[in-house]
This record gives sequence, C-alpha cells and structure tokens, in this order.
Amino acid sequence: MSASRGCCIVEPLPVTRAGRVSPRPATHRWLIEELWADQAVGIVGGEPKCFKSFLVLDIVVSVASGAPCLRRFPVRRTGPVLLFPAEDAPCDVRSRLDGLCAAANLAIENLDLYLITAPRLALDRASDRRRLRRTVQSVRPVLLVLDPLIRLHNGDENQACDIAPILAFLRELQRRFAMAVILVHHARKDAHGKRPGQALRGSSELHGWGDSNLYLRRQRESVSLAVEHRCAPSHNGLQLYLRESGPALSLAVCNPEPAQPDAPSPVGPEHVLDILRQASDPLGVRQLRARCRIRTQTLSRILAQLLSQGRICHASTGYHLPASGVSVSRLPIDPAGNGNRKHPSACDQPSLL
Repeated sequence: MSASRGCCIVEPLPVTRAGRVSPRPATHRWLIEELWADQAVGIVGGEPKCFKSFLVLDIVVSVASGAPCLRRFPVRRTGPVLLFPAEDAPCDVRSRLDGLCAAANLAIENLDLYLITAPRLALDRASDRRRLRRTVQSVRPVLLVLDPLIRLHNGDENQACDIAPILAFLRELQRRFAMAVILVHHARKDAHGKRPGQALRGSSELHGWGDSNLYLRRQRESVSLAVEHRCAPSHNGLQLYLRESGPALSLAVCNPEPAQPDAPSPVGPEHVLDILRQASDPLGVRQLRARCRIRTQTLSRILAQLLSQGRICHASTGYHLPASGVSVSRLPIDPAGNGNRKHPSACDQPSLL
C-alpha cells in the first residue's frame, strides 16, 4: 500500500555495535556492597514475621544517609529514596525509622527520604502507573521501594499474565530513571525444603526478574539472610536478630565478621575459657562464635574437648564454667562434634573434689 493511501512507515528498532557500548565503571557496581547491585531490580522475600520490613527500612536509611547497612555493608551510591509502605501507617513507619536512625546515630530530618502516602497504589491500573511514573520523575530517587507486592495489584500472583506486566513496568522505570527497585514479597509457608528463590509465593516470573534478591528465613531465635545476584557471587549464612536499645529497634548481624574458612584459627581452648569467664550468663554456640570469631566447626571441636576434660558445663541455657570447687563428671560426647552430650548435663550431677 502506498504512502498516499495512508500506510504508516514502520521504523526499525535502534541498534548499536556491542563494542560501542560503554561498560559499567567498577566504581558503579554496587548500591550497597555485597547486598544490592547498582540500578538493580529485585525481591526482598520471606515468610511473615521474618523482619522483611525492618531490613528494607535499614536499606532505605543507609542509601539515604550513606551509613553502612546493618552497620556492616558499605553504601556505594547515596541519594533520594522513595518508599511506598502499603501495609503500615506513616506514623508507624516514622517510629521504625526513628529507631533505625538512633541505632545508626543519624537524624531523620537530614535524610533524603520520601514516603508515598496514598492509601492505594495498583500497578495493574494504567492511571496509577502514570502517577507513579510522574512521582519518580519528580523525586528522581536512586532507590524505589514498594512493600509488599500483594497490596500493589488486583490480579492473581500465580498467573504470569497478571504479574509479568507489573514487573515489566518496574523494569521500564528502572531503566528510564537509572535507579534501583526493591519489591517486598512473601514466601510460601511450607517451602522450607526449597531454594529461597523458588520458595517465593506466586509465579516463577518473580524469581527470574530480580538482579539482586534477598531472602529471609526464620531459624529459631534468629533469621538467616541469603543473598543472590545475577552478575555477582551469591552467598548465604548471615544470621540476623532484632536488637533492642531503649526505644530503638534495629536489625543486627549475629556474626559481624565472617570467618575465613581456609585460614587456621589462632583461637584455642584457653581463649574460649576466657570468654566464658568474662560472661555473666551461659553462652550459646551462636554467642560464642560471634565473640570468638571462629568457624562453627572449629568452635564445636574446642567445646567437645573442654567438655570431655570437665573444664566447662553445658546446660539448656548454654555453656559455662563449673562452679568453684566442683569437678564435672565426664560423659560421652556427641560423635558429630556438636558439643552435645548423650546423657543429661554433667552440671546436673557434680562430684565434689
């Protein structure tokens, strides 16, 4: 059909040679080192009550201020942060932020942090997508956080046809405004045997979408954090707990300095004994490992040795020194090397010298 009869000329898509594309500078690799790549989209996921919102707010405060995330991970790019907390009232978010700022010695008034206070945001609705795009264009954040996904649409999470357009829209925002995007999402309650990404509720599109993903999973009194990246090494094993300091609540890392697995440890039985002497209460393995800064395997071997020698006791509350003037009966040690006795605690059956 000729142009005179109204045929539109179809323009080709823009292309360029790969060699002409400028590589990303090494200094721009991370938003938060090891935790979140610069300009990455992704998921912070986990079961309910796994501190997802606390972790996200810690990230928000760190990026807006430049303070290390979780007091450990350096921030490599700072700037405005835009947050939509769909399930929490602004006053409740302010209270949590006050606690995090107190933990990091920051003043909330100095943070370049903005809350979307609209009661509803549905990303499967064209009008709301336009409003969010205009808001991002106005604030120009380096990080956009939407918490949680379930409150951001009216579709079926299990249907890719409902979820994929939302993820595509967020990816388009990320590329257009050169920012990072964090989407908070829930994991299935019965998915403990699966990989963290596969445990996310709903369509597999969610796991495949992320450039950086953080997964939280409860393990008794602490929560484990697994970190997954598309273009960087992934790692897991970080243990987090909720720390209370007066009115301030914040997440903290149980093992602040990861041990070098191949390096011989200078810590021996005497050092563990010194730690126990200084403690006013019995210490569990997690607490001892954090104070000694050694691998769990090494610590378990030392504890088994000290237990077999009768130099320490193990009770339900943890490890401690025997009472003065008391010799501990030597009982068989768990051959797995975990420092557990096959019989009731030796501290329950002392023999006087």
